[in-house]
Parts: sequence; C-alpha cells; structure tokens
Amino acid sequence: MSPDGFEGDFSGGKIAVIGSNGRMGRMLCNRFRAAGYEVAELDQPLTNTSLSAGLSGASVVLLCIPAAAFVTVLQQISGILQPPQVLVDITSVKVQPMHQMQLAYNGPIVGTHPLFGPEPKADEVRVAVTPAEGTDEKHAAMVEELFERIGCEPFRTTAEAHDEAAALIQGLNFITTVSYLATLAHKEEITPYLTPSFQRRLDAAKKMMTEDAELFEGLFEANPSSHNAVRSFRNMLNIAAGGDINVLVERALWWWRENNDTGGVRH
Repeated sequence: MSPDGFEGDFSGGKIAVIGSNGRMGRMLCNRFRAAGYEVAELDQPLTNTSLSAGLSGASVVLLCIPAAAFVTVLQQISGILQPPQVLVDITSVKVQPMHQMQLAYNGPIVGTHPLFGPEPKADEVRVAVTPAEGTDEKHAAMVEELFERIGCEPFRTTAEAHDEAAALIQGLNFITTVSYLATLAHKEEITPYLTPSFQRRLDAAKKMMTEDAELFEGLFEANPSSHNAVRSFRNMLNIAAGGDINVLVERALWWWRENNDTGGVRH
C-alpha cells in the first residue's frame, strides 16, 4: 500500500519503528515483520540521514520511546514526516504525548498504549487506541488493523479517559506500594514478624521498585490525573482511620460479585 493513500489492505506496508532496540520496540518489530510488514528499525544515534531513510515510504511511524524523550525526537522528525504518514506512539500516558505530537506534526496522529509488557501472554494483548482530534477514521482504523494483524485486541478510547484509568491502575498501584514499603522501611524490629504473604508482596514489588521506579515516577508526573487518583485513595484511608473497615470491605467485594457485568471475577 502506498503511503500516499492508505486505501484498502495495509498488509505488507512499511512501518518505521523509532526505539527499535528497546524491549517493546524489539518485540513489536519482530511481530510486524512476522505479519508481513516491511520494518525500518531506528534507534540511537538518530541522525537526519538515518531518519530520512527510515521514514521514507513508511505509512506508519511508531514511537517506542519514553515520554521524557518525546520533545527531542519529535523535533528531529518534524521536518521529515509528511502527511498522510500516520504518527503513532505507545506511551503509558496519552494526554501529554498526544499534545506534543500535535504541536510537532500536522498529519494524522493516533496514540496507543499496549496494556502489556514485552513478553505478553496470549490473553494479555489489549491495546488502547486514542486518535487525535482531526485524524480521519480510516487512519485510526488502519492502526487498529495493524495491531490486530500481530495478534492484539485494540479498543477505542480518548486520551483523557485513558489517563484517568492509567492513574488509578498503574499510577496508584505504584504510589500505594512505594508508600506502604516506605512506611515499613528502617524498622529492623519488625523483621522477625514477616509473614509469607508479606514476602510474596515484597517479591511482587521488587522489579517495580529496583528496576522500574524511575519509569513509574515519570509516568506519575506526566499523567494529569495522578493527583486525583491519590486523593481518591486518601479518602479510602480516611474511612479506615475512622474505623469503618466494613464499609471498605463491602466496597472492595465489587471485584468478586457473581452478577457483575463480566459474569464473574473482574479482570
């Protein structure tokens, strides 16, 4: 398919992946290539020469880079991108990156967030898709098709709705975990009392704290809904401080209601 049209089937088109050496970038490159796409892999050092060659003829330009690198990379590619090439990102926040992309490029823009890591299981392949205002439906649908062809399950949403949900699910999980562990830190006297369930929680948090803390800090700061999520959690703690634990338990049992709209345990 020509980058000038996007009509018909996108199979076999060219995708330029910026950030191809990262774990997510590498996984996506491999999947795109296996699905029959031509893939141009781009990573540091990004030069005008390498970017011009890699982006030439690409129907989709996919940014697999941290949100902190957005402005720099967008400045590098803004003079090379040409409509109707579709600019796509995979960051875990959407409002801020979408705004940055729209400032840098006047062509079609589609934000995405794969809700999984670089080694997803077969049932962990949902992708949030957030087209920018003014982006044609055909370009949004093309990006959804792109992910469908590599075995993913895209769903349409908005950048605002995405960030509100991400702040509650990813951001609040990080903040509550780090706050809990910080509360217990430097209390050597409690170590004889550690239980197997606490150790399991500690083990589950190890990677997030020892390897990914900087990433989660950046996502928290970049997400405009982060502070509202923390305030919501603080409200629950206030209920606990007042002694009404049964209120919290009853509310939390929503996740295991037999007759909820998912037909069982929510997941």
